Amino acid sequence: MTSDSAGCANNLVFVNRYFDPDQSATSRMLTDLAQALAARGITIHVVCSRQLYDDPDALLPRDEIRSGVTVHRVATTRFGRSRLIGRAIDYLSFYVSAGMALMALLKSGDMLIAKTDPPLISIVAAVIARLKRASLVNWQQDVFPEVASHLGANPFPRPLDLILRRLRDWSMRAAKVNVVIGTRMFEYFQQRGIPVSRLCVIDNWADDETITPRSTETNALRERLGLTDRFVVCYSGNLGRAHEFDTLLAAADDLRLEEAIVFLMIGGGARMVPLQRAVEARALDNFLFLPYQPREDLEDSLAAADVHLVSLLPALEGFIMPSKLYGILAAGRPVIFIGDSDGDTARIIRNAECGITVPVGAGGDLAAVIRRLMREPDARIAMGARARTVLTSSYSRSIAVDRWLTVLDVKRERRSAGDQPRALSNR
Repeated sequence: MTSDSAGCANNLVFVNRYFDPDQSATSRMLTDLAQALAARGITIHVVCSRQLYDDPDALLPRDEIRSGVTVHRVATTRFGRSRLIGRAIDYLSFYVSAGMALMALLKSGDMLIAKTDPPLISIVAAVIARLKRASLVNWQQDVFPEVASHLGANPFPRPLDLILRRLRDWSMRAAKVNVVIGTRMFEYFQQRGIPVSRLCVIDNWADDETITPRSTETNALRERLGLTDRFVVCYSGNLGRAHEFDTLLAAADDLRLEEAIVFLMIGGGARMVPLQRAVEARALDNFLFLPYQPREDLEDSLAAADVHLVSLLPALEGFIMPSKLYGILAAGRPVIFIGDSDGDTARIIRNAECGITVPVGAGGDLAAVIRRLMREPDARIAMGARARTVLTSSYSRSIAVDRWLTVLDVKRERRSAGDQPRALSNR
Protein backbone atom coordinates (compact mmCIF):
# COMPACT_ATOMS: atom_id res chain seq x y z
CA MET A 1 0.00 0.00 0.00
CA THR A 2 1.03 3.60 -0.41
CA SER A 3 2.01 5.95 2.36
CA ASP A 4 -1.62 7.14 2.57
CA SER A 5 -2.48 3.85 4.21
CA ALA A 6 0.64 3.38 6.29
CA GLY A 7 -0.13 2.07 9.75
CA CYS A 8 -3.67 0.99 8.87
CA ALA A 9 -4.91 -2.58 8.71
CA ASN A 10 -3.29 -4.94 6.18
CA ASN A 11 -6.55 -5.04 4.19
CA LEU A 12 -9.95 -3.45 4.57
CA VAL A 13 -12.75 -5.94 3.95
CA PHE A 14 -16.34 -4.71 3.60
CA VAL A 15 -19.34 -7.00 3.80
CA ASN A 16 -22.73 -5.97 2.44
CA ARG A 17 -25.30 -7.74 0.29
CA TYR A 18 -25.04 -5.27 -2.60
CA PHE A 19 -22.20 -3.46 -4.35
CA ASP A 20 -21.49 -1.78 -7.67
CA PRO A 21 -23.09 -1.97 -10.25
CA ASP A 22 -26.14 -2.16 -7.94
CA GLN A 23 -27.89 1.22 -7.62
CA SER A 24 -29.55 0.91 -4.19
CA ALA A 25 -28.67 3.60 -1.66
CA THR A 26 -26.48 1.53 0.68
CA SER A 27 -24.69 0.02 -2.31
CA ARG A 28 -23.90 3.46 -3.70
CA MET A 29 -22.54 4.62 -0.34
CA LEU A 30 -20.32 1.55 -0.07
CA THR A 31 -19.17 1.83 -3.68
CA ASP A 32 -18.23 5.49 -3.24
CA LEU A 33 -16.25 4.84 -0.07
CA ALA A 34 -14.54 1.63 -1.20
CA GLN A 35 -13.43 3.11 -4.51
CA ALA A 36 -12.24 6.34 -2.88
CA LEU A 37 -10.17 4.39 -0.34
CA ALA A 38 -8.77 2.17 -3.09
CA ALA A 39 -7.73 5.32 -4.96
CA ARG A 40 -5.68 6.22 -1.87
CA GLY A 41 -3.70 3.00 -2.34
CA ILE A 42 -5.49 1.05 0.40
CA THR A 43 -6.17 -2.61 -0.36
CA ILE A 44 -9.95 -3.04 -0.42
CA HIS A 45 -12.02 -6.21 -0.65
CA VAL A 46 -15.81 -6.39 -0.74
CA VAL A 47 -17.83 -9.52 0.03
CA CYS A 48 -21.34 -9.26 -1.43
CA SER A 49 -24.00 -11.23 -3.32
CA ARG A 50 -24.27 -11.81 -7.06
CA GLN A 51 -27.68 -10.11 -7.16
CA LEU A 52 -29.07 -6.65 -7.70
CA TYR A 53 -31.44 -5.01 -5.21
CA ASP A 54 -34.27 -4.82 -7.72
CA ASP A 55 -33.35 -8.00 -9.63
CA PRO A 56 -32.84 -11.14 -7.52
CA ASP A 57 -32.31 -13.14 -10.72
CA ALA A 58 -29.25 -11.13 -11.73
CA LEU A 59 -26.07 -13.17 -11.87
CA LEU A 60 -23.11 -10.83 -11.53
CA PRO A 61 -19.55 -12.16 -11.96
CA ARG A 62 -18.31 -14.16 -8.99
CA ASP A 63 -14.97 -12.35 -8.72
CA GLU A 64 -13.77 -9.17 -10.35
CA ILE A 65 -11.90 -5.94 -9.76
CA ARG A 66 -13.95 -2.75 -10.09
CA SER A 67 -12.11 0.59 -9.91
CA GLY A 68 -9.35 -0.93 -7.79
CA VAL A 69 -11.70 -2.82 -5.44
CA THR A 70 -11.49 -6.63 -5.36
CA VAL A 71 -15.07 -7.93 -5.31
CA HIS A 72 -15.96 -11.41 -4.02
CA ARG A 73 -19.57 -12.32 -4.81
CA VAL A 74 -21.10 -15.29 -3.03
CA ALA A 75 -23.99 -17.55 -3.95
CA THR A 76 -27.31 -17.05 -2.17
CA THR A 77 -30.93 -18.05 -2.56
CA ARG A 78 -33.01 -15.82 -4.85
CA PHE A 79 -36.50 -15.48 -3.44
CA GLY A 80 -36.34 -11.67 -3.60
CA ARG A 81 -38.02 -9.00 -1.51
CA SER A 82 -41.68 -9.60 -2.32
CA ARG A 83 -42.40 -12.02 0.55
CA LEU A 84 -41.07 -11.89 4.11
CA ILE A 85 -40.27 -15.60 4.37
CA GLY A 86 -38.37 -15.56 1.09
CA ARG A 87 -36.40 -12.52 2.18
CA ALA A 88 -35.52 -14.22 5.48
CA ILE A 89 -34.19 -17.26 3.62
CA ASP A 90 -32.13 -15.00 1.36
CA TYR A 91 -30.69 -13.34 4.46
CA LEU A 92 -29.81 -16.68 6.04
CA SER A 93 -28.10 -17.94 2.91
CA PHE A 94 -26.02 -14.76 2.74
CA TYR A 95 -24.98 -15.12 6.39
CA VAL A 96 -23.66 -18.60 5.61
CA SER A 97 -22.02 -17.87 2.26
CA ALA A 98 -20.51 -14.55 3.31
CA GLY A 99 -19.33 -16.04 6.59
CA MET A 100 -17.48 -18.79 4.75
CA ALA A 101 -15.93 -16.26 2.36
CA LEU A 102 -14.79 -14.05 5.23
CA MET A 103 -13.26 -16.99 7.07
CA ALA A 104 -11.18 -17.75 3.97
CA LEU A 105 -10.32 -14.12 3.19
CA LEU A 106 -9.60 -12.43 6.53
CA LYS A 107 -6.14 -12.47 8.05
CA SER A 108 -4.82 -11.30 11.39
CA GLY A 109 -4.48 -7.52 11.37
CA ASP A 110 -7.14 -6.97 8.70
CA MET A 111 -10.11 -4.72 9.33
CA LEU A 112 -13.64 -5.98 8.68
CA ILE A 113 -16.28 -3.30 8.05
CA ALA A 114 -19.84 -4.65 8.31
CA LYS A 115 -22.83 -2.72 6.99
CA THR A 116 -26.42 -3.56 7.90
CA ASP A 117 -27.68 -5.42 4.83
CA PRO A 118 -28.68 -8.04 5.63
CA PRO A 119 -29.81 -7.04 9.11
CA LEU A 120 -27.71 -8.24 12.04
CA ILE A 121 -24.74 -9.19 9.85
CA SER A 122 -22.63 -7.54 12.57
CA ILE A 123 -23.21 -10.59 14.79
CA VAL A 124 -21.68 -12.91 12.20
CA ALA A 125 -18.92 -10.38 11.52
CA ALA A 126 -18.02 -10.03 15.22
CA VAL A 127 -17.59 -13.79 15.64
CA ILE A 128 -15.44 -14.11 12.52
CA ALA A 129 -13.34 -11.04 13.34
CA ARG A 130 -12.58 -12.50 16.75
CA LEU A 131 -11.67 -15.91 15.33
CA LYS A 132 -9.40 -14.37 12.68
CA ARG A 133 -7.91 -11.70 15.01
CA ALA A 134 -9.16 -8.93 12.77
CA SER A 135 -10.53 -5.55 13.82
CA LEU A 136 -14.26 -4.90 13.42
CA VAL A 137 -16.02 -1.68 12.43
CA ASN A 138 -19.82 -1.64 12.23
CA TRP A 139 -21.35 0.80 9.75
CA GLN A 140 -24.93 1.26 10.97
CA GLN A 141 -27.13 2.38 8.09
CA ASP A 142 -30.24 1.36 10.01
CA VAL A 143 -31.22 -0.35 13.25
CA PHE A 144 -32.69 -3.86 13.30
CA PRO A 145 -34.74 -5.53 14.67
CA GLU A 146 -36.20 -2.24 15.95
CA VAL A 147 -37.19 -1.07 12.45
CA ALA A 148 -39.05 -4.32 11.78
CA SER A 149 -40.86 -4.05 15.11
CA HIS A 150 -42.02 -0.49 14.43
CA LEU A 151 -43.27 -1.54 10.99
CA GLY A 152 -45.13 -4.54 12.36
CA ALA A 153 -42.96 -6.83 10.24
CA ASN A 154 -40.85 -8.48 12.93
CA PRO A 155 -41.17 -12.26 12.45
CA PHE A 156 -39.52 -13.05 15.79
CA PRO A 157 -41.37 -13.72 19.06
CA ARG A 158 -40.51 -11.22 21.79
CA PRO A 159 -38.04 -13.48 23.68
CA LEU A 160 -36.04 -14.12 20.49
CA ASP A 161 -36.25 -10.44 19.54
CA LEU A 162 -34.69 -9.49 22.90
CA ILE A 163 -31.92 -12.05 22.42
CA LEU A 164 -31.13 -10.68 18.95
CA ARG A 165 -30.96 -7.12 20.27
CA ARG A 166 -28.53 -8.21 22.97
CA LEU A 167 -26.39 -10.07 20.46
CA ARG A 168 -26.43 -7.02 18.18
CA ASP A 169 -25.35 -4.83 21.08
CA TRP A 170 -22.61 -7.33 21.95
CA SER A 171 -21.31 -7.12 18.38
CA MET A 172 -21.19 -3.34 18.71
CA ARG A 173 -19.31 -3.46 21.99
CA ALA A 174 -16.89 -5.91 20.36
CA ALA A 175 -16.16 -3.45 17.56
CA LYS A 176 -13.36 -0.93 17.56
CA VAL A 177 -15.79 1.73 16.37
CA ASN A 178 -19.45 1.83 15.32
CA VAL A 179 -20.14 4.41 12.64
CA VAL A 180 -23.71 5.74 12.77
CA ILE A 181 -25.33 8.15 10.31
CA GLY A 182 -27.22 10.55 12.56
CA THR A 183 -27.34 12.15 15.99
CA ARG A 184 -30.57 10.38 16.96
CA MET A 185 -29.02 7.01 16.11
CA PHE A 186 -25.96 7.91 18.19
CA GLU A 187 -28.22 8.76 21.13
CA TYR A 188 -30.21 5.54 20.77
CA PHE A 189 -27.15 3.32 20.92
CA GLN A 190 -25.77 5.33 23.81
CA GLN A 191 -29.02 4.57 25.65
CA ARG A 192 -28.52 0.90 24.78
CA GLY A 193 -25.25 0.92 26.70
CA ILE A 194 -22.80 1.14 23.81
CA PRO A 195 -19.84 3.20 25.11
CA VAL A 196 -19.66 6.68 23.62
CA SER A 197 -15.97 6.01 22.96
CA ARG A 198 -17.05 3.34 20.46
CA LEU A 199 -19.60 5.47 18.61
CA CYS A 200 -19.02 8.12 15.98
CA VAL A 201 -21.25 9.97 13.54
CA ILE A 202 -20.32 10.08 9.87
CA ASP A 203 -23.24 11.29 7.78
CA ASN A 204 -24.05 9.81 4.42
CA TRP A 205 -23.19 12.00 1.46
CA ALA A 206 -23.47 12.77 -2.23
CA ASP A 207 -20.72 13.28 -4.76
CA ASP A 208 -20.69 17.00 -5.45
CA GLU A 209 -18.53 16.45 -8.53
CA THR A 210 -20.87 14.08 -10.39
CA ILE A 211 -24.09 15.74 -9.17
CA THR A 212 -24.19 19.49 -9.73
CA PRO A 213 -27.04 22.01 -10.00
CA ARG A 214 -28.46 22.09 -13.51
CA SER A 215 -31.17 24.19 -15.06
CA THR A 216 -34.65 22.76 -15.56
CA GLU A 217 -34.85 24.63 -18.86
CA THR A 218 -32.32 22.34 -20.56
CA ASN A 219 -33.22 19.14 -18.74
CA ALA A 220 -33.30 16.10 -21.02
CA LEU A 221 -35.71 14.07 -18.85
CA ARG A 222 -38.26 16.91 -18.62
CA GLU A 223 -38.12 17.36 -22.37
CA ARG A 224 -38.50 13.63 -23.02
CA LEU A 225 -41.53 13.43 -20.70
CA GLY A 226 -43.13 16.58 -22.06
CA LEU A 227 -42.79 18.44 -18.73
CA THR A 228 -40.98 21.53 -19.97
CA ASP A 229 -43.75 23.90 -18.86
CA ARG A 230 -44.87 22.00 -15.75
CA PHE A 231 -43.99 22.42 -12.08
CA VAL A 232 -42.37 19.08 -11.19
CA VAL A 233 -42.54 17.70 -7.66
CA CYS A 234 -40.25 14.67 -7.61
CA TYR A 235 -39.75 11.66 -5.36
CA SER A 236 -36.54 9.87 -6.34
CA GLY A 237 -35.42 6.55 -4.87
CA ASN A 238 -36.87 3.84 -2.69
CA LEU A 239 -40.46 4.18 -1.46
CA GLY A 240 -40.39 1.46 1.14
CA ARG A 241 -42.14 0.41 4.31
CA ALA A 242 -40.35 3.16 6.24
CA HIS A 243 -42.22 5.75 4.19
CA GLU A 244 -45.89 6.58 3.79
CA PHE A 245 -47.73 8.01 0.83
CA ASP A 246 -51.13 8.99 2.24
CA THR A 247 -49.92 12.55 2.85
CA LEU A 248 -48.67 12.82 -0.73
CA LEU A 249 -51.84 11.25 -2.08
CA ALA A 250 -54.04 13.73 -0.18
CA ALA A 251 -51.99 16.66 -1.47
CA ALA A 252 -52.17 15.38 -5.04
CA ASP A 253 -55.93 15.02 -4.70
CA ASP A 254 -56.10 18.63 -3.44
CA LEU A 255 -54.03 19.77 -6.44
CA ARG A 256 -55.74 17.64 -9.09
CA LEU A 257 -57.24 20.67 -10.87
CA GLU A 258 -53.93 22.58 -11.02
CA GLU A 259 -52.70 21.35 -14.37
CA ALA A 260 -49.30 22.98 -14.02
CA ILE A 261 -48.29 20.65 -11.15
CA VAL A 262 -47.13 17.09 -11.75
CA PHE A 263 -45.73 14.48 -9.35
CA LEU A 264 -42.81 12.54 -10.83
CA MET A 265 -42.07 9.29 -8.97
CA ILE A 266 -38.71 7.75 -9.88
CA GLY A 267 -37.59 4.49 -8.29
CA GLY A 268 -39.16 1.47 -6.67
CA GLY A 269 -39.70 -0.18 -3.32
CA ALA A 270 -42.42 -2.01 -1.46
CA ARG A 271 -44.78 0.99 -1.42
CA MET A 272 -44.38 2.21 -5.00
CA VAL A 273 -46.81 -0.26 -6.62
CA PRO A 274 -49.47 0.32 -3.92
CA LEU A 275 -49.13 4.04 -4.57
CA GLN A 276 -49.65 3.47 -8.29
CA ARG A 277 -52.78 1.48 -7.55
CA ALA A 278 -54.09 4.21 -5.23
CA VAL A 279 -53.46 6.83 -7.91
CA GLU A 280 -55.39 4.75 -10.43
CA ALA A 281 -58.23 4.14 -7.95
CA ARG A 282 -58.59 7.90 -7.41
CA ALA A 283 -58.31 8.63 -11.14
CA LEU A 284 -55.48 11.09 -10.52
CA ASP A 285 -53.77 12.15 -13.72
CA ASN A 286 -51.09 14.33 -12.10
CA PHE A 287 -48.62 11.45 -11.51
CA LEU A 288 -45.87 9.97 -13.67
CA PHE A 289 -43.96 6.83 -12.61
CA LEU A 290 -40.49 5.84 -13.79
CA PRO A 291 -38.18 3.02 -12.71
CA TYR A 292 -34.75 3.63 -11.18
CA GLN A 293 -32.60 5.59 -13.60
CA PRO A 294 -29.03 4.55 -14.48
CA ARG A 295 -26.45 6.09 -12.21
CA GLU A 296 -24.92 7.99 -15.10
CA ASP A 297 -28.30 9.72 -15.57
CA LEU A 298 -28.80 10.56 -11.89
CA GLU A 299 -27.67 14.17 -12.23
CA ASP A 300 -30.17 14.76 -15.03
CA SER A 301 -33.05 12.99 -13.25
CA LEU A 302 -32.50 14.94 -10.02
CA ALA A 303 -32.37 18.17 -12.02
CA ALA A 304 -35.75 17.40 -13.59
CA ALA A 305 -37.49 18.49 -10.39
CA ASP A 306 -38.41 21.97 -9.27
CA VAL A 307 -38.68 20.58 -5.74
CA HIS A 308 -38.01 17.17 -4.19
CA LEU A 309 -39.91 15.16 -1.59
CA VAL A 310 -38.35 13.11 1.22
CA SER A 311 -40.33 11.14 3.78
CA LEU A 312 -39.79 9.05 6.90
CA LEU A 313 -42.25 7.69 9.43
CA PRO A 314 -41.70 9.59 12.72
CA ALA A 315 -41.46 6.32 14.70
CA LEU A 316 -38.33 5.46 12.70
CA GLU A 317 -36.34 8.58 13.55
CA GLY A 318 -33.02 7.43 14.95
CA PHE A 319 -33.30 4.08 13.19
CA ILE A 320 -33.13 5.17 9.53
CA MET A 321 -31.81 8.26 7.75
CA PRO A 322 -33.14 8.96 4.22
CA SER A 323 -29.98 8.95 2.12
CA LYS A 324 -31.82 10.43 -0.87
CA LEU A 325 -31.61 13.80 0.93
CA TYR A 326 -27.94 14.25 0.04
CA GLY A 327 -28.38 13.84 -3.71
CA ILE A 328 -31.14 16.45 -3.59
CA LEU A 329 -28.84 18.86 -1.76
CA ALA A 330 -26.12 18.25 -4.34
CA ALA A 331 -28.56 18.98 -7.16
CA GLY A 332 -29.38 22.33 -5.56
CA ARG A 333 -33.09 21.75 -5.15
CA PRO A 334 -35.44 22.65 -2.27
CA VAL A 335 -36.59 19.78 -0.04
CA ILE A 336 -40.05 19.13 1.33
CA PHE A 337 -39.70 16.63 4.16
CA ILE A 338 -42.77 14.71 5.31
CA GLY A 339 -41.93 13.56 8.82
CA ASP A 340 -40.83 14.47 12.32
CA SER A 341 -39.96 18.16 12.72
CA ASP A 342 -37.51 17.24 15.51
CA GLY A 343 -35.67 14.54 13.55
CA ASP A 344 -32.24 14.59 11.91
CA THR A 345 -33.57 15.26 8.40
CA ALA A 346 -35.72 18.18 9.55
CA ARG A 347 -32.78 19.58 11.52
CA ILE A 348 -30.54 19.61 8.45
CA ILE A 349 -33.23 21.30 6.36
CA ARG A 350 -34.08 23.82 9.08
CA ASN A 351 -30.46 24.75 9.84
CA ALA A 352 -29.61 25.18 6.17
CA GLU A 353 -32.94 26.93 5.35
CA CYS A 354 -33.15 24.78 2.24
CA GLY A 355 -36.68 23.46 2.53
CA ILE A 356 -39.82 22.92 4.58
CA THR A 357 -41.03 20.14 6.89
CA VAL A 358 -44.64 18.96 6.80
CA PRO A 359 -46.15 16.59 9.40
CA VAL A 360 -47.27 13.14 8.34
CA GLY A 361 -50.99 13.25 7.55
CA ALA A 362 -51.04 16.96 6.71
CA GLY A 363 -51.95 16.63 3.04
CA GLY A 364 -53.50 20.09 2.97
CA ASP A 365 -50.31 21.63 4.36
CA LEU A 366 -48.24 19.80 1.76
CA ALA A 367 -50.47 21.10 -1.04
CA ALA A 368 -50.15 24.64 0.33
CA VAL A 369 -46.35 24.39 0.45
CA ILE A 370 -46.22 23.14 -3.14
CA ARG A 371 -48.44 26.01 -4.30
CA ARG A 372 -46.28 28.51 -2.44
CA LEU A 373 -43.02 27.21 -3.91
CA MET A 374 -44.49 27.20 -7.41
CA ARG A 375 -45.62 30.81 -7.05
CA GLU A 376 -42.40 32.06 -5.41
CA PRO A 377 -39.56 31.12 -7.77
CA ASP A 378 -37.08 33.48 -6.11
CA ALA A 379 -37.58 31.83 -2.71
CA ARG A 380 -37.35 28.40 -4.33
CA ILE A 381 -34.12 29.24 -6.11
CA ALA A 382 -32.61 30.65 -2.91
CA MET A 383 -33.49 27.45 -1.03
CA GLY A 384 -31.82 25.41 -3.76
CA ALA A 385 -28.65 27.51 -3.56
CA ARG A 386 -28.50 27.02 0.21
CA ALA A 387 -29.04 23.28 -0.29
CA ARG A 388 -25.98 23.11 -2.51
CA THR A 389 -23.95 25.18 -0.04
CA VAL A 390 -24.66 22.88 2.90
CA LEU A 391 -23.85 19.84 0.78
CA THR A 392 -20.43 21.12 -0.24
CA SER A 393 -19.62 22.38 3.25
CA SER A 394 -20.81 19.37 5.27
CA TYR A 395 -22.06 16.39 3.27
CA SER A 396 -19.81 15.90 0.24
CA ARG A 397 -18.12 12.60 -0.56
CA SER A 398 -14.64 14.04 -0.03
CA ILE A 399 -15.58 15.21 3.48
CA ALA A 400 -17.00 11.78 4.33
CA VAL A 401 -13.92 9.97 3.01
CA ASP A 402 -11.65 12.19 5.11
CA ARG A 403 -13.73 11.34 8.20
CA TRP A 404 -13.49 7.67 7.41
CA LEU A 405 -9.72 8.00 7.10
CA THR A 406 -9.75 9.61 10.54
CA VAL A 407 -11.60 6.57 11.88
CA LEU A 408 -8.93 4.32 10.37
CA ASP A 409 -6.23 6.46 11.98
CA VAL A 410 -7.96 5.99 15.36
CA LYS A 411 -7.61 2.25 14.90
CA ARG A 412 -3.93 2.62 14.26
CA GLU A 413 -3.45 4.82 17.32
CA ARG A 414 -5.28 2.33 19.52
CA ARG A 415 -3.12 -0.59 18.36
CA SER A 416 0.11 1.30 18.83
CA ALA A 417 -0.66 3.08 22.08
CA GLY A 418 -3.09 0.63 23.68
CA ASP A 419 -5.36 3.42 24.81
CA GLN A 420 -9.14 3.68 24.60
CA PRO A 421 -10.84 4.79 21.36
CA ARG A 422 -11.83 8.40 21.09
CA ALA A 423 -15.38 9.40 20.29
CA LEU A 424 -15.58 10.99 16.86
CA SER A 425 -18.32 13.16 15.45
CA ASN A 426 -18.82 15.60 12.64
CA ARG A 427 -21.41 17.44 14.70
